[in-house]
Order: sequence, then structure tokens, then C-alpha cells
Amino acid sequence: MALDVITFGCRLNTYESEVIRREAGAAGLGELDGGAVVINTCAVTGEAVRQAKQAIRKARRENPAARIVVTGCAAQTDPAGFAAMDEVDLVLGNEEKLKAHNYRALPDFGVNQFEKARVNDIMSVTETASHMVDAIEGRARAFVQVQNGCDHRCTFCIIPYGRGNSRSVPMGAVVEQVRRLAGNGYAEVVLSGVDLTSYGADLPGNSRLGRLVRTILKQVPELARLRLSSIDSIEADPDLMEAIAAEPRLMPHLHLSLQSGDDMILKRMKRRHLRADSIRFCEEVRRLRPDIVFGADIIAGFPTETEAMFENSLRIVEECGLTHLHVFPFSPREGTPAARMPQVDRRIVKERAARLRAAGNAALLRHLEALAGARQRILVEREGLGRTEGFTLAQIDVGRPGEIVEARITGHDGEKLLAAATPESSAVEAAAGEAVAA
Repeated sequence: MALDVITFGCRLNTYESEVIRREAGAAGLGELDGGAVVINTCAVTGEAVRQAKQAIRKARRENPAARIVVTGCAAQTDPAGFAAMDEVDLVLGNEEKLKAHNYRALPDFGVNQFEKARVNDIMSVTETASHMVDAIEGRARAFVQVQNGCDHRCTFCIIPYGRGNSRSVPMGAVVEQVRRLAGNGYAEVVLSGVDLTSYGADLPGNSRLGRLVRTILKQVPELARLRLSSIDSIEADPDLMEAIAAEPRLMPHLHLSLQSGDDMILKRMKRRHLRADSIRFCEEVRRLRPDIVFGADIIAGFPTETEAMFENSLRIVEECGLTHLHVFPFSPREGTPAARMPQVDRRIVKERAARLRAAGNAALLRHLEALAGARQRILVEREGLGRTEGFTLAQIDVGRPGEIVEARITGHDGEKLLAAATPESSAVEAAAGEAVAA
């Protein structure tokens, strides 16, 4: 090991870890005796923070001579806590982690006045620069950062204090990054951000997410598939709706930040939509794009949630036609308003999360059964597994990571589709081939 980067959390972190790999390498971390480990943390839940600390301790046990650098959202929100860990040599904030010179802040590089934590006020950052990357290590699809930070203050969320206020990457830089990745063999690119649908609000002109999507698809015709990460449906702009309806290369899969199906809980979360807004959005998108597949984040056991309120979240799974459900049992994050609200008993929280997951599993099963006999284009992620355009996991017996394979669905195993390449299959091979293999 010379330089190892361990990533937790979202697609944005995955993208930034490639920048970290380049910048830390340029700073010479990999040339130090014993090498270095950079841990890019997540702070979305208390469990995510616990896992990061566990990984730090494991990294020290396995690499006793290595320099350990901790960064990411958990490091940004609690730099003192990570600096107090004996295993940690340096703590960098979310802005600092993207610049090579900050990795040279270790005594190994002759620093006279060493400060273990180099974390500035993230709220003072007003711009997000484009950080060009050539590949995403171990991934068959590429992620591109188009936006960072969030201007909203949901009562359960610590992330704005780890990422700062919303800021967008200029459209031209995004298009160039997508073109670069497509030229390096990636058949699919995912646009990522903390609050993706707020893209462009801080840029001159009318550069919203829908216009960005349409511009990418027009100016990068060699890109086979463009996908969006999680969106806030209440911010979907007219151009985005038109792109969903008219652009076949924009994948028919949207992951929605719903969080709850109950109006009172949504208000206490300080969300900007009501359950009727979510249902109306899903109905409209399904009218525009009948093959659309929806995923969603839902929190179980938010403070003050009654059984009746929870039942509204259960019902919205069917009312919105959700397929891929991400269920989060509520856990209080210190420093957020929700942590000071009357808490639901932990046993009830876990029980409600289990019921939501069961509803999600039933919805997925219906989706899998409905695709029997259908033809699908599957992006192979690793040997034997890939994803349909609707982001459904599929077992496929041909293709290399990065290829798109035409296949027929022969059945399912309750969790994923079973697919066989069609005789006339024309696999679209990513030029990078094994270079992007998982």
C-alpha cells in the first residue's frame, strides 16, 4: 500500500475521492514511509460516523506505520472529535481535501507549526470549482459533481453544516467533464449533488438542472446513458420535465427525497412539499414517461410520529408507485432541531423501519414480476451483475464491466432480475473495458 482512499456515503463522496486520490498523490503522501490512508467520511447518520471511526481504528491496526488522514462531512462537522483520536494524523475539511497543498500539512513535510485539524468555515465557501477526473476507480459508471451544499435546513439533517450553502459548477465545465469521461469509455454518467435540483440557482441566466441535462445530451452525443442521483421533486423545473418525456438517453429512474408521507411530519421536518405534491409529481412523470421507475428515501420513527402518521408513509409507497426504497430508522444527530424534539421509542422506530422495508420488498417483487419476458438494456457493473435503465439489479451471463447488453428477462429470484442476452444482442463495449471493471 502506498496511498489508499476509503470512501463512505454518497455518490458525491465517490467522485471527490478521485480528486483526493490525485491531489494527495501529487502532494507525495504515497511516497511516505509506510504510505498513507485517507478516509473520506459521511455524517448523514450517527451510524455512518460510527462506521467511519471503526474504519480508522482498523486502518491503524492494519497499517501501523501509515499516515492516516480523515476528511469528509463527519470530519467537517466534528474536527475536534476526530483530531482527538490517537490513530489520526491529520484532519481536513471538505474544502481542504480537494487541494494538494493541504496534504503536506504533516510534520513529514517539514511543517514548523503543525495543526492536526485543518478545517475552515464551510459556510464561507461561495463557489464550487470543477475538478476534472479521468475515471472512477472500481466503477462501471461515472459520477460527476454538478452541485454542492444546501440552502435548506431540514430539522433532521446535519449535512448543510458539512457541505455549506448551495453552489453550482458552471455548465460548460460539467459538459467538458462528461465529454471527458464518455471519451474514456464510460457508457453511463450520473449527475450528483447534495441538492441536485437546486442546480443553477446561483449561476447567471436560466441555467437550471433541466437545461443542464438537455445541454449535456445535445453536446455529448457519444454518451449512451445519463442518470440523475437523488432529486427533490418540488424543485423539478419545466425543462427537466420535458427532458424526462423526450430524451431516451436520460434514464427512466428517479430517486426522490420524500422522507415522509405525512403532512404534519413533513412540516416538522421543514420539508417544502406535502404528500399530495409527491403523489401528483409521480403521476405526472409516469404520464410523461410510462416506463419510469421511482426510488425514495423515507425516515421511520421521526420525533412525534404517531401510528396514524406512520401509516401515511406506508401508504405512499403504493400511492407513488415506489420500487426502490431506502429506509432510514430515525437517529438523532447532535446539533439538529429534531434531536431536541420528543423522541419515539427505539423499539417502535425499529419496528416501523422493518414494516417499511417489508412494503418496499413487496413493491420490488411486483416490479420484478412485471418485467418477466421483457427486453432490457443492461449496463454490466461487474461479472454476472448489472443494472437496467430503470436501475433494477439484474443477473446477466455475458458482458464485461462497462458494456451495455441487450437482454431478455427470464425471471427473478426475489431480489434481482434474471436475464439472458438475446441472440441478436449488440453489446456496446466501453472503450475502457477492463480499466473500469469493478
